[in-house]
Amino acid sequence: MNRSLVFRNPSILIFLAALGLFTLSVTALSEATGIGFISTSFVKTLGKTLCLCLIAIAMDVVWGYCGILSLGHFAFFGIGGYAVGMWLMYARTEAIVVESLQSGAIPPTSGEITDAIGSQIFGVVGSSEFPTIWAFAHSLPLQLLAVILIPGLLALVFGWLAFRSRVTGVYLSILTQAMTLALSLYLFQNDTGLRGNNGLSGLQNIPGFEATPQATISIAFFWASALALGAGYLLFAYVVDGKMGSVIRAIRDNEARVRFLGYHVESYKLFVFTLTAIVSGIAGALYYPQAGIINPAEIAPIASIYLAVWVAIGGRGRLYGAVIGAAFVSLLSSWFTGGGAPNINLGFYEIKWTDWWLVLLGLSFVAVTLFFPKGIGGLFDLIVMKKAEDKP
Repeated sequence: MNRSLVFRNPSILIFLAALGLFTLSVTALSEATGIGFISTSFVKTLGKTLCLCLIAIAMDVVWGYCGILSLGHFAFFGIGGYAVGMWLMYARTEAIVVESLQSGAIPPTSGEITDAIGSQIFGVVGSSEFPTIWAFAHSLPLQLLAVILIPGLLALVFGWLAFRSRVTGVYLSILTQAMTLALSLYLFQNDTGLRGNNGLSGLQNIPGFEATPQATISIAFFWASALALGAGYLLFAYVVDGKMGSVIRAIRDNEARVRFLGYHVESYKLFVFTLTAIVSGIAGALYYPQAGIINPAEIAPIASIYLAVWVAIGGRGRLYGAVIGAAFVSLLSSWFTGGGAPNINLGFYEIKWTDWWLVLLGLSFVAVTLFFPKGIGGLFDLIVMKKAEDKP
C-alpha cells in the first residue's frame, strides 16, 4: 500500500482512526476486558454489525463503483458461514462423543467415533452417515480455505458465463437472484448434507475453548471482525483508486464506450465480482460463529435485497457510505425487532415495531431515493463543500 493512496484519500485515515477508537472503546466497556457497561450479547451484535459492514463495502464496490446490481452476494456470505460452521459443529461434536465413549470398558475405534459423530449431527434429519461434502470438516485449515475458494469459484464460473454473454442491467440482477434462490431451495432439502432447514447450530461454542467465558470469546470475534473490516476497507480503497478505479467507474457509466476504447470489460467485471464474493465469504465466516446458527433462510434472496437497501441508504459509490448504511440499518433493526423500541398506542390501533419495522425500512429507502439520492454519506460531501465555500 503506497503512501500516496492515503494522502489522496484522507477518508481512509479518518475511517481507520474511527474504527480503532470504536474498537478500543467497546473493549474498555465490555464485560470481558472492561467495566462491564456493554453486555456480552450487545458485543456480539456489534461484532456482527462489523461483518455486515464488510459485505456492504463489497456490495458497494460491485454495484456502486462497477454498476453490477448483484442480488446474490449474501449467498457468498452464507457459504462462508456454512464452511466454517461445518468445522465448528464437527469438532465440538467430536469432543463430546470422544468424552462419552472413553468411559466404556473397551476403547472406541475410529470408525465407531465417526459413526457416533454422524448420528449426533445428522440424526435430526434421519441419517447417520457423513455426506461427501463433509470430507474435510475435520480440518480447520481446509475449511478456512473453503471459505475463500468456494465463493470465489462460484462467482468466477457464474460471472464468466454471464459476462461473456454480455448480460447486463436488470437481466443480470435477475440471474444473480435466481442463483441465490436456487442455492437456498437446494439447502432446504434434508439430503443436501447440511441438515436442511435445521441448519448448523451451536456455532458460538468454539472447540478447545469450552472453559473460556462467552464474554471473552465475543470480544475476540469482535476484534477479528474489526480487523477484517479495516483490511477490507484498505483493499477496496486500493481497488477503486487509480487506473483500475477509473475503468470500473467508466464501465458503470458507459460500458459500450469503455469497450470501444479497447478495454476488456468482461475481465474487469469478473475480477470485481469474484473479489467481492471472496470478501463476502470471509465476512460470513466471522459473522455466524457470533450469531451461533446458520440455516438456508439466511441465504434467501431477500437478504441480498436488504444488502442493496443498506448500500443505497448509506450512499453507493462511497466506501464509508456503505459502512454507515449497514451499521445504521443493522443497529436500528436490532433495536426495533428486539423490543427496544416502545410500541405506540394510538387508541384505535397499537403500532408494534416488530411488525412495522420492514415498512419503516421500505419508506426510508423510498425517502432516501427521492430526496437524498447520494444517501447518508452524501451529507458529508455537502458539509465538505460548504466548508470549502466558506473559506476566504
